[in-house]
Amino acid sequence: MVCKGCKIHEVKHVDCYTITIDELESVTTTYKFRSMMRAPFHGFAFWFDVEFGGPAASLINPRVPVLPTVPSNNSPMDGSQRKKRTNPNEALVLSTAPEDPPTHWQQTLIYFYDPIDVEQDQLIEGSATLTQSKENRRFMNINLRYSSGGRSFVKESVMR
Repeated sequence: MVCKGCKIHEVKHVDCYTITIDELESVTTTYKFRSMMRAPFHGFAFWFDVEFGGPAASLINPRVPVLPTVPSNNSPMDGSQRKKRTNPNEALVLSTAPEDPPTHWQQTLIYFYDPIDVEQDQLIEGSATLTQSKENRRFMNINLRYSSGGRSFVKESVMR
């Protein structure tokens, strides 16, 4: 179910050709938005999208072949498993967003212990820091700071 009236905030845009390991070990973003309606505010969701470029990507390294994205008629791939593109010049996007078809990756939901009642246009602001877990390098520790209506909170979680 997609949240009607929810705001999306990009935490980090990563260019895999230019990003360094140090830049990925800890990422912080600040956010500020206003609620779109009067309702209980239950928490935050985190997900990721990955965009794979078309043939232009092979221009960077001519030894990297451009693979077709539309399977042949003999392919056992089910159309519900991924979106097919008919134009090889378009980017292919893998998304784990709530409104997209499911993948084996999932969203990370951070629920509040007690929902916050917000009024329409009430300011919600804070910061999110994602840090690579020292126990498992595939996990990200999340430190979420948020405030609204004169109250401030801190919530910690792990993105697995």
